[in-house]
Amino acid sequence: MILFRKFRVLILMVFLVACTMHIMIDLLPKLEKRAAGADSGDSGCQCAQHPGGEAQGWGKQRARSAAEAGWPNKHTLRILQDFSNEPSSNLTSHSLEKITAAAGDRAESFRRIRPSGGKAEDHKPLIGDASWGRTVPAHGVSRLTALFEHPLYKVDLPSFTNDDTLFNLNTDIRLYPKATGNGGWHNEEGNEEEEEFSPTGEVMAESYPNWLRFHIGINRYEMYSRHSVVLDALLKDLASQRITSVAMKSGGTQLKLIMTFQNYGQALFKPMNSSSQDSSGGRQTRDQETPPDFFYFSDFERHNAEVAAFHLDRILDFRRVPPVAGRLVNMTREIRDVTRDKKLWRTFFISPANNVCFYGECSYYCSTEHALCGKPDQIEGSLAAFLPDLNLAKRKTWRNPWRRSYHKRKKAEWEVDPDYCDEVKQTPPYDRGTRLLDVMDMTIFDFLMGNMDRHHYETFEKFGNDTFIIHLDNGRGFGKHSHDELSILVPLSQCCRVKKSTYVRLKLLAKEEFRLSVLMEESLLRDRLSPVLLQRHLQALDRRLRLVLQVLEDCVEKEGYANVVEEEVGGDTATHRTPGHR
Repeated sequence: MILFRKFRVLILMVFLVACTMHIMIDLLPKLEKRAAGADSGDSGCQCAQHPGGEAQGWGKQRARSAAEAGWPNKHTLRILQDFSNEPSSNLTSHSLEKITAAAGDRAESFRRIRPSGGKAEDHKPLIGDASWGRTVPAHGVSRLTALFEHPLYKVDLPSFTNDDTLFNLNTDIRLYPKATGNGGWHNEEGNEEEEEFSPTGEVMAESYPNWLRFHIGINRYEMYSRHSVVLDALLKDLASQRITSVAMKSGGTQLKLIMTFQNYGQALFKPMNSSSQDSSGGRQTRDQETPPDFFYFSDFERHNAEVAAFHLDRILDFRRVPPVAGRLVNMTREIRDVTRDKKLWRTFFISPANNVCFYGECSYYCSTEHALCGKPDQIEGSLAAFLPDLNLAKRKTWRNPWRRSYHKRKKAEWEVDPDYCDEVKQTPPYDRGTRLLDVMDMTIFDFLMGNMDRHHYETFEKFGNDTFIIHLDNGRGFGKHSHDELSILVPLSQCCRVKKSTYVRLKLLAKEEFRLSVLMEESLLRDRLSPVLLQRHLQALDRRLRLVLQVLEDCVEKEGYANVVEEEVGGDTATHRTPGHR
């Protein structure tokens, strides 16, 4: 009986302690407000506080605590982001916004801005284009700098209207940084400096985080401008921003992770594949090629191929690949400790070699046998910047007319019908505009990489059919340096059509002064995973470029220059001839 009474007293004491702690936690914000008021000379009076500055100290401390815990505030800027090759991937992924953001929360991050006046409408420069027209000294420049200063890389685009930009700053997007609950959302260091405001009290576009400035810069003609000041800053963010949360992306044959950064930016992480590791599970050995018995649809996806594809796309002046950067990630501190995806967390283990490993969930290579292992807990990977969320910028997915059969025995129609292109040219959207020529650009791009896995492509729905093709998902490129897959060039040899701008740039990159392999090597040196490609892969680029030019020369000899090389109107835009004209 005495023991029972003691037990009841103990339970009562625990209950009282819990109540006391709960009351103290509730009172803490008020106490901190008063302390902050006393420090600023307000003598504890809260009635004179500015409405926009309430609970400054507690709010900032709480936001900082949330960031340190690795879980973003519910008012994140994720609404502007997505990276996918499926139209519904942002709805089916395990991304964090499904848990932390509802429709009402997202609405608080954006407001419609009032038109600022007539002059703002007349002059609409894109963010990041401030360096256009900038001159560089002629001596002591690198080959890459000299290439970008070449007249072929300075062709002006047509003047923009509201219909030519993905977002209109005056009417479509208005960000309130304070609404995120963290005043340092655009500031890596999280210091308490004042935001930069315009005379009207609006946040200046230059104060937006780099991922948002990249989104705002997308237009009908390009993913980013040739001399964008935002691009290098965004690549640096991808390689160095603190990772606050990680979740698996659903779908796909291999594991991909969605990583969220301190500034609420997000990127798709493709880790170094187990096939690209040495026997001890360590760093990638660049000399490995795709096994000869592998089908193209069962090939591994390579993180370094994603990085190299971005640099190749930029050198070709297509600018249709979202920014990608390589990064060495600590699997313990930057993945396991910050993820709230229990399915991912449960797959971590320590290998017999005392390396940290995990395998996640996917349809093919996600098992203990195909685990991703660090050395001991460091792993390479590529980080591709997300495109704007589909809720804000819808994208249309198109089936590639030269899609492969994805079957071990069957062949696609284009593989057996030499006149297949004539049928394609009669079919919308390839019967007008630049779409067929853009597919030829994509064909050349894929052949240079050796990428056979181009089954679909995407465009931004806002721009209709008169816009560029987005070059997503390039991880199966650069698999073989010793083999040139000529079947990738079939669309070019069947159609015998190419943009004049593409043709003259390819000829420029075949010259010794601007040799493609040398330019790629210099460009890839800027990445943190350098060397990204072996010399043999770089040399293969020169060899394949010669093959592309040979196919075009054969077409010119057979059809005539005027029927093969498409003259362009208004910079890099073009208009097709009628379908019956070769």
